[in-house]
Amino acid sequence: MILKMKIPILFLLIILLTATKCEDENKGLKTENEQIEEVEEIIKETPTIDAKVKVGASRLDEYLPALKNKNVALLVNQTSTVGEIHLVDVLLEKGISIKKIFAPEHGFRGQADAGEQVKDGKDAKTGIPLISLYGKNKKPNAAHLQGIDIVVFDIQDVGARFYTYISSMSYVMEACAQNNVDFMVLDRPNPNGHFVDGPVLKKEYQSFVGLHQVPIVHGMTVGEYAQMVNNEGWLKGNVKCNLIVIKCENYDHKIFYELPIKPSPNLPNIRSIYLYPSLCLFEGTTASAGRGTDKQFQIYGHPDFTQGDFNFTPKPMPGAKYPKFDGKKCNGYYLTKVDLKEFQEMGRLNLRYLMHFYKNFNNKKDFFLENKFFDKLAGNSTLRWQIINGKSEEEIRDSWQKDLIAFKKIRGKYLLYEDFE
Repeated sequence: MILKMKIPILFLLIILLTATKCEDENKGLKTENEQIEEVEEIIKETPTIDAKVKVGASRLDEYLPALKNKNVALLVNQTSTVGEIHLVDVLLEKGISIKKIFAPEHGFRGQADAGEQVKDGKDAKTGIPLISLYGKNKKPNAAHLQGIDIVVFDIQDVGARFYTYISSMSYVMEACAQNNVDFMVLDRPNPNGHFVDGPVLKKEYQSFVGLHQVPIVHGMTVGEYAQMVNNEGWLKGNVKCNLIVIKCENYDHKIFYELPIKPSPNLPNIRSIYLYPSLCLFEGTTASAGRGTDKQFQIYGHPDFTQGDFNFTPKPMPGAKYPKFDGKKCNGYYLTKVDLKEFQEMGRLNLRYLMHFYKNFNNKKDFFLENKFFDKLAGNSTLRWQIINGKSEEEIRDSWQKDLIAFKKIRGKYLLYEDFE
C-alpha cells in the first residue's frame, strides 16, 4: 500500500559505488561486496512515502477559517511541516496571528537530549516567544494562555505510551479546558498504528512517560488519542476541552507510513521506530539501547555481556550528550539486518530481546535499575517480576489479555480511520 520513491536514490548510489570501485584498491577501501551491502542497507532505510496520504496540516482549507482573526498558540516541533515548509512559516504567510509557541521534549527544533530540560526563549527566525513544556513547567499556566483563543497541536508521534508528546498534548488539553481555550489537533499517521499490545498501565505507575491507562502500543493517531482522553474523562477533574481534529486523508491503520522527518534525535529511521516499543524497555535496565551511536534503538548490549554477535562503543553526540557506557565497548546484538516486513507482519511487542538478555546476563541482581524506571515504562511492577521469576513469554502475554480487551473496546469508540482488524 506504499508507493515506492527510491529509484532516483538507487541510481545515485550506483554511481557512487562505481566511482568508489575505480579508485585504488590498495587504499584500504572496502571490498566491492561490502560496498554493495552498504548500498543495499541504505536503500532499505530510505523512507518510502505514501503519496496518497495527506496529513492534517496539509489540509489548509479545513482549518484556516478557524484560525482567522484569532490569537493562536502552537504546540509544535521539527516534524510540524506542510510539505517541506514549517507550519509556523505557512501560517504566518497566510496572515495567522501566532502569539507563542509551546515546545515539547527535545525542543522546538528537536535537538535536545531525551530528559534534558528545555528553556524558554524566542524563535530566532520569527521572534515568536517559545514556552518550554519540558522544563520547570510541563503544563501551561493561566498566564501562558492569557489572550489565546486556540492552541494548535501538530507533532508526529510514534504510537508508544512512553513517547512523551502525547503526555504534553494531554497537559495542554487540560490547561485549555481550564482556561476556556479551544484545542485543535492536526492529525498525522501513526507508524505503529497497525497493532495494539503490551501491559495496560496501572494508575499507581502514572508518570510523564505514561499518563493514562493504555497499553505500551495503543494503535491510535494523536487525533484519535485526544478524542479518547477528552471524552473518557481522563483530564484532571474530568474537564473537557473544546476539541477540533483535522483528519488525515487516505489513511487507515493498515497503511505502513514512513516518516519524512525523524521525530526525535534517537529515532533516526523507520526501523528504530518499529523497534522502539520493544527496545525502550532496556532504558529501565543497566543495558544500552544504542544511544550514543548511529544505530539508536536498533542495537542493544552491555560491556559485561558475554554473548552476542555485535559490539559498539557509545560516545557523546547530538541527542546523547551523556550516553550510557560512554567510551566503553558493549557486547550485544544488532537488528539492522532484519527485514522491515518482519516488524510490520509481527504486529506485537517482541519480549524475546529483553528476556533472552536477562537470562544470559551474569549480574542479574543489578540488571533492573534501582530507581524502578523500568516499572514506569512497563506501567506496572508485574513485568519485571515475571522476567525475574522466569515466566514464559506466553504466560506474560496471557496476563495482559483481560486489560487489553477492555482497552480495545474503549479505543474502538474513537477511531477516525478504518482499523487493522
